[in-house]
Amino acid sequence: MTAGEPVRKVSSVMHVRCPDRLPEDTFRQVLEQLAELSPVVQALPPSAALVELKGALRYHGVDARRLGEVLRVRLISRLGVDVRVGIGPTVTVAATASAQIGAPGGVLAIAPDQVTGWLGALPVEALHGIGPRQARALREYGVHCVGLLAAIPPATVQRLLGGRAGRTAAERARGIDPRPVTPRTLPASLAVRHTFARHTLDGAAARAALLELVATLGRRLRQRGQVARALTLMLRFAGGTAWEKTRRLPEASAHDDDLRTLAYRLIDAAGLQRGRLTGLVLKGEDLVDADQVAQQISLDQARENRLVAEAVSDRIREKFGPGAIRPAATLLHVS
Repeated sequence: MTAGEPVRKVSSVMHVRCPDRLPEDTFRQVLEQLAELSPVVQALPPSAALVELKGALRYHGVDARRLGEVLRVRLISRLGVDVRVGIGPTVTVAATASAQIGAPGGVLAIAPDQVTGWLGALPVEALHGIGPRQARALREYGVHCVGLLAAIPPATVQRLLGGRAGRTAAERARGIDPRPVTPRTLPASLAVRHTFARHTLDGAAARAALLELVATLGRRLRQRGQVARALTLMLRFAGGTAWEKTRRLPEASAHDDDLRTLAYRLIDAAGLQRGRLTGLVLKGEDLVDADQVAQQISLDQARENRLVAEAVSDRIREKFGPGAIRPAATLLHVS
């Protein structure tokens, strides 16, 4: 570098897009692989993440594109997951780049001196953060590419999209995005799944399968010494559609009674009617250690008796296996 030559900035942000509907446990493994590259990883559930590369580039001694290629090879070989990796000087550029990569995966790195020209040629809806309604509003006024969005006065963009949204869009079109990568992991969760051998319209069979998931989830939570603050139920239907809803428990719990009550409310809210189910996923969300939650004294003797029976059932399962004892209703379910 000669005297007076400006210091060249390097691309420092990586945006990683995983395949859609990636199981959560696999997504967690992807995050672990990212953490091997850099200590600054921000999870973007359900299937994306940001990685700050400044320190990683110095540590590994390679350029950003090479680091993205290494990551992709590792994920394919270790997890069988191909990803789309966008790299740029800001979050917006990196995320926009990853979205431009076709399936199944690849790496696209945009250097700081390429940002203006590269962004400018993209359709306006390709800019990360621009939603369909904003894109329609801009196109109605002839703003069909990011270059035009960057060229018009920010005040005009604010009138079209609203104050804050317009200001943000105008800045990002110019490659300006001061947001840092903020370390964030996925909140602790635990999922259990059931896949029907054939499409089912039988509400009783669906309810029996859900009860079996409740028993499995509760047992695993108690084994781990954890309680859930919320439940998520996902129903998968023939044709690839899905329904998902999350509700919080009145009190954090790992007891079958509490989990079953909320799980039944969730499936009732789905209004199955004639939907052909292919599978169920029940997930305990926002998990915490059981000893961190205050236990309320119960005056309900029937509940206390059920909790005692639950503890005995757990010991039987530990000794003879998970299927040694189970809710009677699940025996009516033919898998």
